[in-house]
Amino acid sequence: MIILQLLIYCLLFTAMVKIAVIGGAVNGLYFYPKTVQDQAIELGLIDRNTMNRKRKRFMISFYIVMLAALVLIIGMWNRASIFGEAYWQALLLLEVMNVYDGVVIDRLWVGHSRFWVLPGLEDAPFVQTWRQVLKRRSILALIWVVGAAIVGGIVVLIF
Repeated sequence: MIILQLLIYCLLFTAMVKIAVIGGAVNGLYFYPKTVQDQAIELGLIDRNTMNRKRKRFMISFYIVMLAALVLIIGMWNRASIFGEAYWQALLLLEVMNVYDGVVIDRLWVGHSRFWVLPGLEDAPFVQTWRQVLKRRSILALIWVVGAAIVGGIVVLIF
């Protein structure tokens, strides 16, 4: 059952990213390194205010949807009622999502799809190296230790 839940959670993550870039990769310019953002803005692909507004709108909806899904999976589907149980389930889902984001989204999808290549910036390096992925995912792994505690507390309070 947990494998199905992990799959659903990661597919929801993918769907959120896909929705963010409907109409083209430039709509998700905030996912790119700052140097690429600056070059895209300089080329007139988008302006900084629009990019920042899109980032804010996406991040707020992303965190709300992903948190709600996490709480519902753990609280309603798995019926976790004690903090330790909810915490470990949240940690597992968050850490798998973390690895999924780094490997499947960043390295495979972004790294091997022409969709993410911005017009006029075909030679700009925007795919994270394995070293960058490992560094970022390691930092996020520590953050999710705390995040899972927050989720566990929310699950116990609600359910």
